[in-house]
Amino acid sequence: MSSANSVLYIFCLLFAVLNGYAQQVENGNEPDNIRQLYENALAEYNEYERIHGGFIKTKNVDLHYLEWGNPEDTPLIWVHGSFTNAYELADFADTLVKNGYYIIAIDYYGHGKTTIPAKEVSLYHVADDINTLMTEKGINKAIIGGWSRGGIIATAFYDTYPNKAMGLILEDGGSVSTNTHYHKMDDSQLTNRVKDIFKDRIEYPKLDSQFEAYRAFYDQSAGGNQFKLLAWLSQEPNGQWTIGSGVEELFNMANEKQFLNTILRPTQSSLFGESMAIIEPKIIYRNLNIPMLILDPMSDNDIFPYEEENKALAKQHPALITHKIFQNTGHNVHYERPNEFIKEVGLFLSVVKDFWSKN
Repeated sequence: MSSANSVLYIFCLLFAVLNGYAQQVENGNEPDNIRQLYENALAEYNEYERIHGGFIKTKNVDLHYLEWGNPEDTPLIWVHGSFTNAYELADFADTLVKNGYYIIAIDYYGHGKTTIPAKEVSLYHVADDINTLMTEKGINKAIIGGWSRGGIIATAFYDTYPNKAMGLILEDGGSVSTNTHYHKMDDSQLTNRVKDIFKDRIEYPKLDSQFEAYRAFYDQSAGGNQFKLLAWLSQEPNGQWTIGSGVEELFNMANEKQFLNTILRPTQSSLFGESMAIIEPKIIYRNLNIPMLILDPMSDNDIFPYEEENKALAKQHPALITHKIFQNTGHNVHYERPNEFIKEVGLFLSVVKDFWSKN
């Protein structure tokens, strides 16, 4: 899943997906029944949302979420990575529910069914939204987890509401300052890395209807109706449909200058981008007092090579931190190692329950 010429996995993933789908459309390589597949997908998506979906009104946004399981069980609030959405955890939900979790997965700004607020917002605003969700749901404490940027939001939540977290799951994000690796590069190395990201960039297709967008991004190789694809599609202000409308601007990652500013001059970034850059887990977790699970992938082209920093953090809190390393694995553990992801998250529930039975 990772690339030697990547600074951020999300760009590699999205560009590859868009290139592949664009080629399918150009080649006319689509099912004859694509309209029927779309209608079936829309019906299944709406039914899934009816059963599992909901909204909570916060001071920032109407926050969309999915939920699975019994609210009497241990709550796990999951925060997705960049350019994905709450459906990120959908394939694992039933198994994790059987393990004893009550799961809520949110869409933060510009993802899934949650819009981007008109005002400036940060990762800490998302933490506030999660707090509001917990209050509305009557949840006093929850395990807070997330992948990549979602893990950093989990850290922001702990920083702001430490007494409302009963445990933390950080999947390759949130345990080490996000720019640590980039700050070890000299100027030319960093500039070249960023140039590599943008040199093969393509314009995201913008289409006149949801059906046309579904048709463009439908993955011929996967088959089926791919109803979860609809969660990726969003409308531009002019009514056109695409993936990730406004998200690059929110992240301050729409061009090379913005990308570099977020790394080197975060106060010149958007507030959302700045907040990601300035979060320092070494400070936030200096007095950690709840269990933490760090899911740490390693590969030859590791884009977040933070094994030593994670080991150092775990050494500070050996009774609280479980640091699991996944060899030959890219940025996305739950996608590349689903069985191991489920196993470790399941085992962590026992760790959390044991901790709170004694505290």
